[in-house]
Amino acid sequence: MTYFEKEDILHLVISDEPEDGSLELSPNVTAELNENGELIGIEILNASTFIQNTVLNANPTKRLLLAVEN
Repeated sequence: MTYFEKEDILHLVISDEPEDGSLELSPNVTAELNENGELIGIEILNASTFIQNTVLNANPTKRLLLAVEN
């Protein structure tokens, strides 16, 4: 896993195989594929926002606590 802070990109490497294609899973999330169409990596743009929103949406109690604190 590598985080590029300046660009706010998170890159998760599953395999060192060469990338032969990609598939957009959702806005800002791309699956990187090898020549057999197998997943070898994931790239997340605007990673800090994506991760924060994903964690908050997955945990409603945490979201409530943050709302009360603010």
